Amino acid sequence: MISELPAHIKLPEPKLAFHPSYEDSTDIHPLRGLSKFGPYSQSFFADPIRIATLAPRGKTGLVNSLMRDLKRPVQLHKPADFKIDWPSFETIFRVQIEPAPPECRIELPDDLSSRLRTAEKPSSVLVEILDGYIKEIAESRYKFDVLLLLIPKEWEAYSSDYGNNFDLHDHLKAMCAVRKIPIQILKESGAVSFYDRASVMWRIGVALYAKAGGIPWKIAAGDTDTAHIGLSYALRPGPDGETEFVTCCSQVFDNEGSGLEFVAYNTDEAEGMRRGNPFLSRMEMFRVMTRSLDLYRRRHAGRIPKNIVIHKSTEFRAPEIDACMDAFHLCENIDLIRVVQNVGWRGILIDQANGAKGARFPVERGTLLNIGDREALLWVHGSVQQGLNNSPYFQGKRSTPQPIKLIRDGGHGSWERTAAATLALSKMDWNNDALYGQLPVTLSYSSVLANVIKRMTKIGSEPYEYRYFM
Repeated sequence: MISELPAHIKLPEPKLAFHPSYEDSTDIHPLRGLSKFGPYSQSFFADPIRIATLAPRGKTGLVNSLMRDLKRPVQLHKPADFKIDWPSFETIFRVQIEPAPPECRIELPDDLSSRLRTAEKPSSVLVEILDGYIKEIAESRYKFDVLLLLIPKEWEAYSSDYGNNFDLHDHLKAMCAVRKIPIQILKESGAVSFYDRASVMWRIGVALYAKAGGIPWKIAAGDTDTAHIGLSYALRPGPDGETEFVTCCSQVFDNEGSGLEFVAYNTDEAEGMRRGNPFLSRMEMFRVMTRSLDLYRRRHAGRIPKNIVIHKSTEFRAPEIDACMDAFHLCENIDLIRVVQNVGWRGILIDQANGAKGARFPVERGTLLNIGDREALLWVHGSVQQGLNNSPYFQGKRSTPQPIKLIRDGGHGSWERTAAATLALSKMDWNNDALYGQLPVTLSYSSVLANVIKRMTKIGSEPYEYRYFM
């Protein structure tokens, strides 16, 4: 008996838009597009971007050096298939980047590191001290746009404690988010000292622009009247330290990949919490989805989308499916898509012109293969035939790329349309300078949001701006 898979489909690499009106201002390459056309929001963005700083005494010079690098041209350490030289922040984003006033540039005391070394719980002490200084700088919030915080090498030993569910990065994001402060965290052992300065400038430059409220790029073409929702859960301890509650984050993206706000919701009506894989009750899921729909309608003059696609990394159970159908009963099409990362499938590209041998490059990004009535494989990670120099490009340059599995738990949409949107949404992470991410931004964002939100002592009912959590 011979088993044969159906023929695959190759989807084109999605284009990005860099201007709201000029249809020819598009490119598949985010960095090249920015260099050629500037950012999407350049015509309606305030100038300059003011940077506040928080660093240990004696380390401020490292932050100042990085700021100088951002404002001048920097060449790549060596030629790269995807990266390009950094021309300067003003050249790329059409705005200046400047230090905030002196009261927004704070140096931490000399003895802080020695206090941490002798503290019984250094992580708790560090969080308490930094929270005090962030509170102080928040008093001048109207004088700056983004806060740069430097983590020196000697603090890294206190930055994470997974046994006690502690992560300094997430705590800092939470402390700043409640005060509506966008923060860029720099590690002395990471971006500050990384040898390829042009690569660092691209990554930090794009992130700073987005955190200041700018829009670097959008998806050039998408399904009109379609909304994508990313749903993610995280567990948080209750007041007694033992009872676990579910923090649910839902972010809504329109057909252009715009998703600047999200909603968060705490619930104790969930199953499977102890297994770390919660499922909401029908009532709780209905509440989350109706709030998500309200977020879309608020941004689109009250209009309801015709098509809804919901991404989740866990199975949609029957009560959740029913709740989604109830919440979106006025929409024409509803697709509930489970996105599974770790699958056993692999694929290789055969070069028929070379004696049916393995090709030099792996399976192309955008390859879609149906493997069942309600399942398909999509290579979000793979080779791209239109690289920077119109030559094949493989991000990372190593290992055999693994597809993601798309499982339709509800709905009857087109796999080709669903996969094309998933591929495009993998290019919408503004906290990255890569060609794409390995997940659609619906899931990569919402999981980050959930991890930060669970550190916050109180979750409000109003939507949150994503830039405070990036």
